[in-house]
Amino acid sequence: MDTIYKKIADIVGSNYVSNAAEELYIYSRDQGVQPARLPDYVVMPNSTEEVQKIVALANKEKIPIVPMGGALVLSGLTIPQRGGIVLDMKRMNRILEVNEKSHYAVVEAGTSQGMLQAYLKKHHPKLKHSVPDAPPVATIGGNIAIHGSGHLSQSEGGFHTEMVTGLEVVLASGEAVKLGSCSTVPKWFSRAPIPDLAGLFMGWNGTTGVITKIGLKLFPSPKLKDVMMFMTEDVDSITDILFRIIDTEMAEDIAFFVSPKPAYFEGYQLIMISVVANSEKEMKLRLELIRESVREYIDSKEAGFLPLPPYMKVKLVGAPQKNLSEFADVMKGGGFEYVGAIMPVESIPEAYRAGLEITSKHDITYSMGARIVGRGSCVMFYYAYPFNRADSKNIETVAKALEETNEKALEIGGIPWKTEISGQQLILERMEPGTYKMMTEIRKLLDPNGIMNPGNWEVQS
Repeated sequence: MDTIYKKIADIVGSNYVSNAAEELYIYSRDQGVQPARLPDYVVMPNSTEEVQKIVALANKEKIPIVPMGGALVLSGLTIPQRGGIVLDMKRMNRILEVNEKSHYAVVEAGTSQGMLQAYLKKHHPKLKHSVPDAPPVATIGGNIAIHGSGHLSQSEGGFHTEMVTGLEVVLASGEAVKLGSCSTVPKWFSRAPIPDLAGLFMGWNGTTGVITKIGLKLFPSPKLKDVMMFMTEDVDSITDILFRIIDTEMAEDIAFFVSPKPAYFEGYQLIMISVVANSEKEMKLRLELIRESVREYIDSKEAGFLPLPPYMKVKLVGAPQKNLSEFADVMKGGGFEYVGAIMPVESIPEAYRAGLEITSKHDITYSMGARIVGRGSCVMFYYAYPFNRADSKNIETVAKALEETNEKALEIGGIPWKTEISGQQLILERMEPGTYKMMTEIRKLLDPNGIMNPGNWEVQS
């Protein structure tokens, strides 16, 4: 073990590798309810070349290796299930290029969402990227690796993985490869028209390679922002209301949510509609077209727009949404876990009722909601359960609720997103056998020694 430590220190320097008990403890867990597992080493590389040397060493010695971004995944995907090396990527946080004409950026995988957002605002104020509703320390690499979504996922057509223009990845052998246009020419403008291999590294939970650089689409950043809040008590009308608003093509972001806290929201279904424009005239037109799309519900008094005071609008137009982070500690115990499920828009009423049934059964508080993805092709529906980390009974209860929520999501035709290992097993049980066989063969090809985040996407014996 001392020999391995010294070899890693020779690669990154002694300040950036540790096997100290207190640091291994920190890297053995996340904010969710999944059991902790101690790594043997924690390493913070500073370049692709250092990642290559570390992975090559791990492969030679058959040591598991787990890449980690901001450690905010919640569902245990960066918990080292079989020990080994946790590869903390946060030192690799350089913004390498912003191409204003072709609207893309090239960043190292450890670059945080907040860093890129601040950099663009300062140096390229006419451009922005799609920001997830996560704390600003969440990394670009971590988010795209799990098929993340954000405030432009509805208007710009999909998950953040669909906004990736290229990747640099270190394979289990230690070899670095580039995928997309960057593999052939110096620019990172597209994954087409060559064979698209980037999908082998997104959604795989770090089991196929370590993402080190990312080409990412950027989008225009209009001058004006506004937000509308539509409210109804009838969850069965939500699907129709959402499609009416989506079909106007006037909204930048559309999100549905319900929450028992604050108390004045309990029992109501709310749709938050974010709108941007470059002039007051354009903004007025966009807002009016959205209002007209739901005029039938307003005139029948079945639903209506909630007046929003200026101080509330200031909070709601932000990206990321800070109120979601505030809800994460509503139990004042530092614990937060959720099931995200990707499902058809029409599944929202059934998903909502299932969430109420589960939370009532276990007597836990909740927040539920959905972000529209791909202009209505699907939603990311979330069930969020805060808990008190100092209360072991509360943790056990939330863990049971999570398992039931994963099962229910699959039952109603959704697929749990960035799910913990038990949820992965539920997916694999239902997966077409040929698909799982192909996944297994791809992993064996890319990682014959099984060192890349072992325990994930595997049928448990």
